[in-house]
Order: sequence, then structure tokens, then C-alpha cells
Amino acid sequence: MESRKIKWGIIGLGNIANQFATDLLLVEDAELVAVASRNYANANEFAAKYNCPKAYDSYEALFADPEVDIVYIATPHNSHAELSIKALQNEKHVLCEKPIALSYADAVRMVEASRKHNKFFMEAFWTRFIPSVQDVLSKVENGEIGAVNYIKADFAFIGNETEGSRLFDKKSGGGALFDIGVYPLFLSYIMLGIPKEIIAKSIFHKNEIDLQTSMILNYENAQAVLHASIVSESDMKAVIGGTNGRVELNAPWFMADGYSIVKDEKESVFSFPNLGKGYAHEAIECHKCIRNNQIESELWSHQNSLDLSKIVEEIKNQIGLKF
Repeated sequence: MESRKIKWGIIGLGNIANQFATDLLLVEDAELVAVASRNYANANEFAAKYNCPKAYDSYEALFADPEVDIVYIATPHNSHAELSIKALQNEKHVLCEKPIALSYADAVRMVEASRKHNKFFMEAFWTRFIPSVQDVLSKVENGEIGAVNYIKADFAFIGNETEGSRLFDKKSGGGALFDIGVYPLFLSYIMLGIPKEIIAKSIFHKNEIDLQTSMILNYENAQAVLHASIVSESDMKAVIGGTNGRVELNAPWFMADGYSIVKDEKESVFSFPNLGKGYAHEAIECHKCIRNNQIESELWSHQNSLDLSKIVEEIKNQIGLKF
């Protein structure tokens, strides 16, 4: 088993699936063996592009393929729960694109399915696995900048509101919070844990998705000031402030290729290039866990996904977002 390649299937063949498939080519013990789209022409084109032998016009057919070890689910947010559960029921390991689901209850069902079928399941929070973030986290945990008491992070870009754009489609779980707001929330969570209090405000589109959402997370001795927008731009640097200095993650921070530590007005610069765009690192983690017979990652566990989902759900309720 050790030397055998781990065989991947991909469903939902949009932009992020293309980026993931490109990075998967950099993972030596990975092989893309099947892809599926509701549209056979799309599946065929995607398969040809990545030299993949099988293209299906139904997700169910891919789930039933005995050759597929693990399925990467890159479909719209509203289908993550049902498709992850179906894949797990078919005895497949699953890497599901973030956000894990549009409700905490669905996230719980997904984790339960992983445990019931004893198959690896992970939310694809690729930022957790990039070298910069791993190194920053270990330095912060070792007290490099003292006690963390402030985080500033945002994710903002001007989205293209074209016909059929998933980002602006309420039915598929579009909007700033679920698409990109989960990133700054993730950073606050891995650095500070679960907040005591959350204050969130949004500006809405006429179709009731949030265009921009600002969040303050209150902790015992810390605050995180976070923002997500699909109608404006920002510098997309992240700052982690402590009692003895600060870390600045290079922009865009969620795929940072390095960071700097500023202490006593002296700056130290650290470089950590990603493998490919950065998606390769989460695939490598999946392989490690599968080969160790783990059903979850220690770096981004089932509980981590559930905690983050609960935080997002509280914000969703606070701002009055309904899917």
C-alpha cells in the first residue's frame, strides 16, 4: 500500500477544481483517475486537460468507481453536505471545499458520516497547510510575540456579477461571509480559539446575499477585527499583534509566501514559498492521514471544522442571512 499512488476523483469542475488539479500534478504519489460534471462535455474537456482517463456526466457514477480512493468536492456550497455524505456512504475518502456547509447541523451530519463509515473526511482549508501559516502558528505558540491580543484580517475583491455567477447566487450559498469571510474567521480561530462574543454587520445585495460583512470577535484579552467583501478591495495583509511584537503575513495572506516579525521596531523577514499555488499541501496532508488510517487531520480536525461552522452560523443569524 505504501508505494501505491492515491487515486483522486474530482467533482464540480470550475475554477477552484482547475487550480487544485494543477497542484495535484506536483504531488508525487497522487493520480487523478476520474472527474465528473453534470455536463459530459465539461467533464471530457477537464479530463483531457489533466490527462485523466475517466470522465463522467454524473457524480454518482464517480462515487461508484472502485478505482477512486478519495473525492475532492468542488461543487457550489449548497451541495457540499449531501455530496460529501454520499461519497462517504460509497466508501470514499473526502476532501470537501470550504465552507464545509451552509449550516452547522449539516456540518455535524458530514462528520457523523465520516465516523460511521470510517473514512477520512476533511474540509479543504488549504491555508492551514501552507508553510507560512504552519511556521507562524508554531512561532506564536512558542511566545515569539508574547500573548496575542489583536488580529486584523480581511479578504476583499471586486466580484464579477455576471449572469449565473455563483458568487452572487443566493441559492448556491453565495455572498461574502460564506465564500471568503470564512478565511479571516479561520485565522482568528487558529490563533485565539472560540470567541466570547461576536458583533457583525453587513451590507446586502438586492437578492439578500451579503456584499460585505465586518466582524469583531471579542476574547477574554484579545480582539479580532475582520472583514469580507465582494465589492471592494483591500491590501489583504494580515496582522497578528501580541504583547511583545507583531507578525505581518504577506499579501494575499491566505496564500502567503512568507511573513515578517516586527519587534522593537526591528523587522525580520521569513520566506516560505508554496508548492504550486498552495493547494498541494492539503493534498499531501490527505495522503498522510489516509496512509495512517486516520479519518481526520490533526492540523484541521473534524472539531476544528465544527467550531468554525458554529462561529459562521452565529454571524449568519446575527446579520439575518438566510439560505
